[in-house]
Amino acid sequence: MHTVVVGTSGVTASDVLAVARDGARIELSDEAVAALAAAREIVDALAAKPEPVYGVSTGFGALASRHISPELRAQLQRNIVRSHAAGMGPRVEREVVRALMFLRLKTVCSGHTGVRPEVAQTMADLLNAGITPVVHEYGSLGCSGDLAPLSHCALALMGEGDAEGPDGVVRTAGELLAEAGIAPVELREKEGLALLNGTDGMLGMLVMALADLDMLYKSADVAAALSLEALLGTDKVLAPELHAIRPHPGQGASAANMLAVLKGSELTGHHQDDAPRVQDAYSVRCAPQVAGAGRDTLAHARTVAERELASAVDNPVVLPDGRVESNGNFHGAPVAYVLDFLAIAAADLGSIAERRTDRLLDKNRSHGLPPFLADDAGVDSGLMIAQYTQAALVSEMKRLAVPASADSIPSSAMQEDHVSMGWSAARKLRTSVDNLTRIVAIELYAATRAIELREGLAPAPASRAVIDAVRAAGVQGPGPDRFLAPDLAAADAFVRAGGVVAAVEPVTGPLA
Repeated sequence: MHTVVVGTSGVTASDVLAVARDGARIELSDEAVAALAAAREIVDALAAKPEPVYGVSTGFGALASRHISPELRAQLQRNIVRSHAAGMGPRVEREVVRALMFLRLKTVCSGHTGVRPEVAQTMADLLNAGITPVVHEYGSLGCSGDLAPLSHCALALMGEGDAEGPDGVVRTAGELLAEAGIAPVELREKEGLALLNGTDGMLGMLVMALADLDMLYKSADVAAALSLEALLGTDKVLAPELHAIRPHPGQGASAANMLAVLKGSELTGHHQDDAPRVQDAYSVRCAPQVAGAGRDTLAHARTVAERELASAVDNPVVLPDGRVESNGNFHGAPVAYVLDFLAIAAADLGSIAERRTDRLLDKNRSHGLPPFLADDAGVDSGLMIAQYTQAALVSEMKRLAVPASADSIPSSAMQEDHVSMGWSAARKLRTSVDNLTRIVAIELYAATRAIELREGLAPAPASRAVIDAVRAAGVQGPGPDRFLAPDLAAADAFVRAGGVVAAVEPVTGPLA
């Protein structure tokens, strides 16, 4: 099994995906263990002094003014975890919980938190044992960390609360730890606070969304190319010299992908002899511009994620010169903004895909295709309601594109009076990514059927490869009406698993 070694300088996106989705094992580097021990010595020295230090010998948030006596400090750390584990609503997905636990461990290992090495090792042990704390949908405002989600994870480290075992069954965390031979941690000064104070949940969801959207944007380029082909559109608008004079990198990449898919098609360009149609509609002709803008948004979001993956997010932090200083680095604004930006771009990509699907089904605009791609229009409805489903998904994506980060709601007796709502932005982006997958699947379903209905003209070799792969995946081709939901589910699974790109690249070479 793949092993991820956590050091002091952060982790990569591939590390997060390996742990969250693939169950990779985790090891702490010698450098990280040494940094943990050195920072802990600083915290222990400050804890022994009579002067109050925030997070070490004081209360938290609006209660930071109270100095806590030494005999109550262990109780203080337990209490902050217990009281902050106040999430409600549905359970959060296992991959999200594993990502946020791993990312909190990443910050702990930076040597800036003051957490003891044995606590960090227990965090790694929990992940390696496949124990996943039960985390709930609601409880984070995206500031002072993803507090409630991280608190539920810290609670499991203490052997309290509920968690899912490697067998998928939810039991008490204490029982699961005992079975795995893991001793619950007894938190000391600052450790409870350090386990809660990070943007780890929203960052984990950003990293996974970027991976999913990278594949989806390639799949969307392929689907758009197949729609262009099915509509007898022209591929001349994809010429590199046209995109070079508006040099947005994403636009050029999308155009190149579409052009590679369409190479060798006998279907493209036939409308050039059709006087009423001098140009293709915007949804066809401007596909690279829209998808390309989304790709550039992905690139910006990836830069933000990489910076955050290299960060140590905690409050207060232990500095190399021995100071323990309060800061505002836990504020989720940088991550929240790009999460919202991605939801906007995804909604627009879904919107333009739906417009192409509708065009394929409309006999007045499809240039010779049967109404709704039906076998016997009137007796058969064809893909009429598949487009309804796609339209409903697009409509929801537009609602989800309303930014969460434009909102703020004060908390903690006005001490935490401006928050990022980044967790909320991340949760709705996950729904958007799911919906976009379904939308691309429906366009692909319609476009492959439409191409097969164009008798006498051969599609591009890459298009043929996609059609063959889709059919092999259980998505049926043209014919009389049938129970449509299984076909759509099979198309969705095909896109979700990366089947579109896997089918095309042996013909085209790697897509951009």
